[in-house]
Amino acid sequence: MPLTVRFHRLGGPEVLQLDDLPTAEPGPGELRLRVTAIGLNRAEVAFRQGRYIDRPRSFPCGLGYEAAGVVSAIGPAVAGFAPGHRVSVVPAFSQNDYGTYGEEVVVPAAAVVRRAAGVGAITSAAAWMQYLTPYGALVDSGGGLRAGDSVVVTAANSSVGLATIQLARLVGALPIAVVRSGEQTGAVLAAGAARVVVGGGDELVEAVLAETDGRGADFVFDAVAGPGVRDLYRATATGGSLVVHGTLSGEPTPFPGTDDMRAVSLRAYTLFEVTRSPERLRRAERFIGAGLASGALRPVVDRTFDLTEIVAAHEYLESGARAGKVVVTVGGRAS
Repeated sequence: MPLTVRFHRLGGPEVLQLDDLPTAEPGPGELRLRVTAIGLNRAEVAFRQGRYIDRPRSFPCGLGYEAAGVVSAIGPAVAGFAPGHRVSVVPAFSQNDYGTYGEEVVVPAAAVVRRAAGVGAITSAAAWMQYLTPYGALVDSGGGLRAGDSVVVTAANSSVGLATIQLARLVGALPIAVVRSGEQTGAVLAAGAARVVVGGGDELVEAVLAETDGRGADFVFDAVAGPGVRDLYRATATGGSLVVHGTLSGEPTPFPGTDDMRAVSLRAYTLFEVTRSPERLRRAERFIGAGLASGALRPVVDRTFDLTEIVAAHEYLESGARAGKVVVTVGGRAS
């Protein structure tokens, strides 16, 4: 029987266990995937801890948003896929209903995209969460990021941060990276950052204003939230956009413009805006797939683990030592 990662209670990485489960048959609108690689995300850590926006409803519970693999079976009313197709799973569902941590998984066909020619399983498993996140907020949104624009990227050494820098370069924009320590500058410069700012406060504001000739950034893409949004607001151009897509600080986020009311667009964003819209997901599939195939988008994979090392993989994911994506391979299948 195929192995599936589940947790039977909330907690740290140690609650993850490998369970032998019968092979599931896909129902209407579903397909079964023989998994070759799994991309890990902070959302899965938060889900396991009971701190995610979507909390476990019952135990045992599976988890996982991303995977690459080969279709092994399709259910009724599924079009466009057949056994043998190489595909990737994108975050478009609740982890209470589906998960990707396993040797064989059933997922909704609406959450599956075809793998671009020449793109390997590890690259494909590492790509979709990190590129869909900035694509939907910065490129596919109204008044999207264009050539000549500037964008501030916080938590820039994360997988999403590095992807945002690459995506900005792809459309001809100027990425300004914000990191917590000088040790993280190498990875963001390699990804294409025009400038790196360590820390926040007045130094951040001054650096962004200097890089943008005093105007401020056209876009700010913030994964941290909390009190730091006040500085990010000050670094945003009048008429610009400040988009918050994460809450890594864990602190309350104040309304940032109380002392300086300017025409700045403020919004919260999740990639489900894209993945749960068939039309927007197809556009994203074409854009990101083309970037992966051409090499313009190159997922940064920090480290890989085997599925049997899932506890160690989550420990590393939580350690903060990584620069880029953590990927789990399944039984030597990652091709």
